[in-house]
Amino acid sequence: MRLPSFCALRALCLLPLVAGLLSPAARADLVWTAQTGWRVEGGVLAGVDGPAGRKALDLMNSARASEDQGSVRSALRSYAKVAKTYPNSIYAPEALYRSARLELNRKNYIKAFEDFQQVVGRYPNSKRFNEIIGEQYRIASSLLDGARGRMMWNLLPGFKNRERGVEYFETILVNAPYSDYAPLSLMNIARGHHSLKQTENAVDALDRMINNYPQSLLAPDAYLKIAQTHATLVEGPYYDQAATKESITYFTDFMLLYPSDANIGAAEKGLDGMKSMLAESKMKMADFYFYKRNNFTAARIFYNEAITSYPDSAVARRAKLRLADVEAKVAGKPVPTQGKAEGDAAPKKKRFWIF
Repeated sequence: MRLPSFCALRALCLLPLVAGLLSPAARADLVWTAQTGWRVEGGVLAGVDGPAGRKALDLMNSARASEDQGSVRSALRSYAKVAKTYPNSIYAPEALYRSARLELNRKNYIKAFEDFQQVVGRYPNSKRFNEIIGEQYRIASSLLDGARGRMMWNLLPGFKNRERGVEYFETILVNAPYSDYAPLSLMNIARGHHSLKQTENAVDALDRMINNYPQSLLAPDAYLKIAQTHATLVEGPYYDQAATKESITYFTDFMLLYPSDANIGAAEKGLDGMKSMLAESKMKMADFYFYKRNNFTAARIFYNEAITSYPDSAVARRAKLRLADVEAKVAGKPVPTQGKAEGDAAPKKKRFWIF
């Protein structure tokens, strides 16, 4: 029998200690009071300082004093030094958090988001995790809505950066995929791409929303919006109808899944328009074969498809008249005038000009 190696045995022995360190009871809290400054309370880390810890503590106290006196730049420098020089100390996540707060107050949205992200990425067990995700969501929403960043040289307004807002919502999805902010972020990603005229990306975001969060309260809106977004890609009956078919699918799904939704009327109207468009595209193909190619077999097929695409529509009634015209043409009988294709103008009479 193969015996476990020394390294494996040592790892097994360390597991209880690691578990103890990671448990909520073992975590220490960093507390601030005006009388004592920053101090560590509770957990196995309480009272553990050493030279490096004391230096980090001095920087934290100096930063907080500068912050309270309104010296924001000085406070930011001290907090940044703590985070960079003592990244493994208990003070580092708090330094990044307070730095992010100060940057946010200055409307320096990008730097604030990045500092918050460092807390989430490097210290995922932080007790401020949920709070930080909420702050990141608000920053992303502000940027997407056109918020301007910090003024340049205290004269010029900052630039809008909606693209960065979309990017930040994607980051929130990675940070907290099972939080309440995840479906909200996807809906905002879709909204952002739509406003940036990136329709395919908007469809992708809505599709992810439907597939990943089908039980969300936002799912009905996602179904309706993806149907409406596909509808905007439809260019007319003479073009490819892939987007039309996708729109029909999502409008139909919405009506089946959410029959009592307040937007059911909008879905019915959208579905009617898309089914009419699909039927009309079949009519155009049938008219082409009938009037331009005298291919009566192909004309019959497409007229029948127009009828089956939307049986109770005005397009279907026109298709039935055209089928009668086809049969009359095959039998060698005159074609009724009411069966002519709409838009086919009568031949213009010749005019004779005398100069």
